Amino acid sequence: MLKLQGVRKSYGANEVVCGIDLELVPGECYGLLGPNGAGKTTTLRLALGLTDPDAGEITLLDEPIPRRAREARVRLGVVPQADNLDPDFTVVENLLVYGRYFGLRDEAIQQRIPRLLEFAGLQSRAASRIQALSGGMKRRLSLARALINDPDLIFMDEPTTGLDPQARHLIWARLKQLLARGKTILLTTHFMDEAERLCDRIGVMDHGRLICTGSPAQLVAQHIEPQVVEVYGEGAAQWAQRHGDQLCQRCERAGETVFCYAREAEPALRTLAGRHDLRYLHRPANLEDVFLKLTGRDLRD
Repeated sequence: MLKLQGVRKSYGANEVVCGIDLELVPGECYGLLGPNGAGKTTTLRLALGLTDPDAGEITLLDEPIPRRAREARVRLGVVPQADNLDPDFTVVENLLVYGRYFGLRDEAIQQRIPRLLEFAGLQSRAASRIQALSGGMKRRLSLARALINDPDLIFMDEPTTGLDPQARHLIWARLKQLLARGKTILLTTHFMDEAERLCDRIGVMDHGRLICTGSPAQLVAQHIEPQVVEVYGEGAAQWAQRHGDQLCQRCERAGETVFCYAREAEPALRTLAGRHDLRYLHRPANLEDVFLKLTGRDLRD
């Protein structure tokens, strides 16, 4: 579906994609994760043929990229990070005009529109203009528009950013339906719970390199201790100094919170029982813990 081999891209002296190898197989959801500036957007642009690589080979849907990018994109759907719906058109008109870009006849597009509106939950909004839609409705319309050509592969760049929980869960349900129909999805997201719910495999990027790949469960098992105790409050740092290194394999501090990573959490929990000056949460390790361990807790701009 998509294969990158030794792909590199530099802007001046800054190499933003550093020899990436990546391959998608049919029917999977592959999550490309990374902090801001990691190289995810440039990687997507390279894969789409919108940016020429400095080195390496790219194959998209059996077509060499960028030489035959236009032919490959006929079988591709794209949901961009920012909505680019046409505000001058209604919901139906946005779908109709977009379908024409793929060379579809109006009759064929009109046949597909009712199913796409139902899929997006927008049957009652067919005649509405874009300005009248909520943010969640616009994202669902962007998803429906990306399916107008019945693509084999769908690129989704942070599809649920800015949505409320109800809209996010609806988008997740629709993506699972697409995967059940055999579609392949390349997903970028900053929501680790979204990646854990949807992705069969994940690649974590940082500083232009793909630093690890695997299923969410594999990454957690390989890179992080299984138990986490989060300790909150002004006395959390003192608690960590006294008990953390003895009872946990690793402690990290972020503000007034101490994250205690351990193979067995019970010894740490016993020291916290009855401490009214501290609040704590015991939970299993997750993908966000892996992400922060591999890429750091410092803010990226």
